[in-house]
Amino acid sequence: MKLYGIKNCDTVRKARKWLTDAGIPHEFHDFRSDGLDSGLLASWEQAVGWETLVNRRGTTWRKLPEQVRDTISAPSAHDIMLNNPSIIKRPIVDHHGQISVGFSSDEWARKFQSFKEYTSS
Repeated sequence: MKLYGIKNCDTVRKARKWLTDAGIPHEFHDFRSDGLDSGLLASWEQAVGWETLVNRRGTTWRKLPEQVRDTISAPSAHDIMLNNPSIIKRPIVDHHGQISVGFSSDEWARKFQSFKEYTSS
């Protein structure tokens, strides 16, 4: 399992703590300091859609010019996320090739229970 995000993001910290407390091994990739590859971003866009990836509630979104926000499209969103990774909703988890975005302890408990059972046997 690989978790992507920004290390100082509160939601990412909660998600990492949840995985550690649940005993689920994971690798963390900080896409601000470790970088973000265009191909990886494209694969996430294909898996969940660019609309899911763009965090429209964050500061980075609000700092974009209104014209950019009003005319955002798949190609422009890709470039914006690549150049401003802090606009990406976090965390992103790659679990056996399945991509999920965001953190919910209840949802993760259901989703990753089989992973935990598999790794503990």
